[in-house]
Amino acid sequence: MIEKWSDAEGRGLHGLLEEAAGDIVLKLDAKGFIVHASANAADLGFDPSELLLMPHICELADADHAPAVDELASRVLAGDSGNSSLEFPASLCRAQDSSPSADQCAYGGHLRWYQLTLRPLHGEGGSVLGAIGLMRSVQQVRTLESELHTRATTDPLTGLSNRQAFASSLARCVDRVPDSLRGGKPAMLAVFAIDRMRAIFMQYGQDTLDEFLWGFARFLETMVRPGFVLGQLDAERFGVILPETSLREAQDWAEEALRTFAALALPSSARMPHVAASAGLAEVEHSVDRTLRQAELGLVIARAAGGMQVGRALDHRNSAVPSCEPAALVVNRGFGVAAGGR
Repeated sequence: MIEKWSDAEGRGLHGLLEEAAGDIVLKLDAKGFIVHASANAADLGFDPSELLLMPHICELADADHAPAVDELASRVLAGDSGNSSLEFPASLCRAQDSSPSADQCAYGGHLRWYQLTLRPLHGEGGSVLGAIGLMRSVQQVRTLESELHTRATTDPLTGLSNRQAFASSLARCVDRVPDSLRGGKPAMLAVFAIDRMRAIFMQYGQDTLDEFLWGFARFLETMVRPGFVLGQLDAERFGVILPETSLREAQDWAEEALRTFAALALPSSARMPHVAASAGLAEVEHSVDRTLRQAELGLVIARAAGGMQVGRALDHRNSAVPSCEPAALVVNRGFGVAAGGR
């Protein structure tokens, strides 16, 4: 014979389950207001025992997700028990008055992700009296997903978007090429690299080279304008997408970047190298691969001309240079542009 649990035993078991699982147990009335919350609801930034009026379930979510939580609660309270789970970030900074400042909440201004599961509570006759719910923290899972995404899309040394992520941004720009053909400005791609990288590596080693690459990445971050997209293509090359930018504007910006970097990278002692950089330019065309290839070829042309220059590969389909002739190289005096046809 199975012995029934008394109310006291049931409450004791309920408390043990709360402490063991760490889930927040909620009970809602027919309008979605919380009428009971387990003690660990304090993790949400409020103590249920100190509140005279409990909040509505949607008030636990941040402003962007509150409508979705409200919609879930409305469906469950209407008697729908199917697909009654939702993940949302709970705001931990409702107590603004007790904050150290107006811009910083007492809980650090963080959001914590939870999975909310609701089930309707039926009374006699099948009417819905309210709902019972569990809130389980999924913050650790969300954090892991974010870390995995970051590792998959960023370069570990510089923290910039890696080639895969940058190519995705460039692909979106390629999709907008028809718009530029209808009279808008084209998009340009610039590829940068530090000159004489192999010589720096052979003389100073990988650690020093990594410091130069990290510093060059930080420099490019300060040079990019709003709307530009910066990324790292490989161990030595960096890419910048310049949307709605003419060739002349892109060339002027790239030259300014190279001049500024050369001035900032002056050696502090005779033992340190004088570091400069070069760049290649290409107009964003109908293919990611072709656009990258043209910009990288422009970089090769600039380096072949002595470095610290902006190079551009002239497409033989759009130039007077016959395709059967070898690449022509033209270098302007001073800080100029190297151009080659192939």
